[in-house]
Amino acid sequence: MPLTLAVVCLLWGAVATADGALTLPSLIDEALLHNHELLVAEARWRTASYKIPQATSLPEPMVMVGYQNEGWDKYTYGEMEGAQWMYSVAQMFPYPGKRSLKGEMAAADAASLEAGYRGVRLKVIVTVKELYLDLFRAYKELDLIQEKGALFARIEDAAVARYGAGQGGQQEVLMAQGEKFMLLEKETMLRQKVQSLEVMLGNALGRDGNLALGRPVAPEPAPLPATLEELQQTAREHSPELRAKERMIASAQTRASMARKEYYPDVTVAAALARRTGDFEDMWSLTATFNIPLFYRSKQRQAVLEAASFSLEARHELEGSRAMIVAAIRDNYAMAETAEKLMALYQDGLIPKISQDFDLALAAYGAGKSEAVMVISRLKSLLDYETLYWGQFVEREKAVARMQALAGTTESATRAGSQ
Repeated sequence: MPLTLAVVCLLWGAVATADGALTLPSLIDEALLHNHELLVAEARWRTASYKIPQATSLPEPMVMVGYQNEGWDKYTYGEMEGAQWMYSVAQMFPYPGKRSLKGEMAAADAASLEAGYRGVRLKVIVTVKELYLDLFRAYKELDLIQEKGALFARIEDAAVARYGAGQGGQQEVLMAQGEKFMLLEKETMLRQKVQSLEVMLGNALGRDGNLALGRPVAPEPAPLPATLEELQQTAREHSPELRAKERMIASAQTRASMARKEYYPDVTVAAALARRTGDFEDMWSLTATFNIPLFYRSKQRQAVLEAASFSLEARHELEGSRAMIVAAIRDNYAMAETAEKLMALYQDGLIPKISQDFDLALAAYGAGKSEAVMVISRLKSLLDYETLYWGQFVEREKAVARMQALAGTTESATRAGSQ
């Protein structure tokens, strides 16, 4: 028996995390299956789609059964001409075009909710990516603290040795120990941050918040999707948010057409049969009933104005969303480019030079040719710049993820990266 998509995805996620490490593609697949916000959005879309056939259906026919008697004293059926059993069936037929317009309105509403669902999918993917990257950054900073903590311990040992040999003061020992304890404070705070991020990531995945997660695998740097102008054009064409707004405009236009149709009356056709016995023949009738839009000033005309106002509102929402998305892409593109420049500056310039300067200062301090404050300040600068490098790495990846979501290309990019 073939495995379902859900089972395959869950098995893939289990294999990917069998060694205790988290992989981004498996987390995204899990979130798309179990995220509660996404499931709610999908249910709303499905619910709206069930309204389409309802909107195009005719109203329920009406059946009537009754009896008419002559006099109050006795049952006169078969004895009096007016005594009869009556049966009728009636069907209301909307004015031509109304049913199709109602169907178009329901379809436009469903399409808008479907586009909203697609937007929630992209939002969930970006949320998982951002939390994954934040968790990766927290673990990376823990690694840096542990690594630099060993170097601070070397400085402390050197300070103790110099103090014991009478070449240095106790203040240098206390300074080195103080820096080591401050690193322990940062480490404690980072471990608490890891727990908070695990709770938020578990919630995005639809998991129990008490379940522990593994360590994130280092993500591959994502290339910038395209040029700024290409991204903005892609967003105009494929953004789910803009698609949802466009469906709202289509729905508003259909509502306006429907409101104008309400000026025309509907017709109810009824067929009736009167059953009589004895010398009295049965009777039948066929009638057509029309509603008259007599109060059109306060009803139909106001409905047309309401629909026109709703259409104008939807158009302005679309233009506002389009401008906001284009500006957001520009902002995130600038953030990604700036992060790339800073990463290159840290990796190729500042970190190597400060690392070399620290090695020289540490050697000089061990030889009694330098002071502890010089070595400690350089090591703190090295830790700061390495932390800043990974911070910019994470911010760049988050900016790229947001741009992909804004342009409506997140899922395709994610699938390509997971293959």
